[in-house]
Amino acid sequence: MPEAQRSGKKGIKMLNINKETDGTKLVLSVGGRLDTTTAPELEQEIRENTEGIESLELDLKDLEYISSAGLRVLLSAQKIMNLQGSMVVKNVSQPIMEIFEVTGFSDILAIE
Repeated sequence: MPEAQRSGKKGIKMLNINKETDGTKLVLSVGGRLDTTTAPELEQEIRENTEGIESLELDLKDLEYISSAGLRVLLSAQKIMNLQGSMVVKNVSQPIMEIFEVTGFSDILAIE
């Protein structure tokens, strides 16, 4: 049964978010699929945890897919952090980087 759950059956969330805070720095490690179904989860995590944060790091090492809904969440996070500090996106896979390049997000986001 657990194998079926990992396969992405309808209704199963396929996003993992790990959070680490160190003073005014927040690191969110995002894995799985960031799409219409899961984007609200990341958006809520960012909204609830960025107060007083001056440095936001998004580690996308384990992100397999991002849709336009996921891109919107990243843009929203960038706008929040432009007002109170900085945001950097790290460990972007080649397929995700291609999406960033095609959409122009590679020019908007600080990517390391």
